[in-house]
Amino acid sequence: QVQLVESGGGLVQPGGSLRLSCVASGFPFSYWAMNWYRQTPEKERELVASITSDGGEINYAESVKGRFTISRDNAKNTVYLQMNSLKPEDTAVYYCNAHRRIFLRNYDYWGQGTQITVSS
Repeated sequence: QVQLVESGGGLVQPGGSLRLSCVASGFPFSYWAMNWYRQTPEKERELVASITSDGGEINYAESVKGRFTISRDNAKNTVYLQMNSLKPEDTAVYYCNAHRRIFLRNYDYWGQGTQITVSS
């Protein structure tokens, strides 16, 4: 059974930091790219950060560059999102995503989401 379990969300003041974790099980984690998305009621789901299976390529949305860091530990089947200098506009539900393209077909697994609220 595939599972992606996020943790680390919560309420934080502007300028603060949080670290999200996503523990994966039920599939070969080290072969899959991992992504963090976020969504608010007003916006479509947005790709925040991505990391390839071996960690060799990392990309960020422009809105979080220089503030967020994605990393992974394949030995622990875990991907992280370190979020610094948080702003109220970072408030959203954050989702962990596992992605792999196999024989021209895309496969995706999703976590349940964790709420981040940035407010004073």
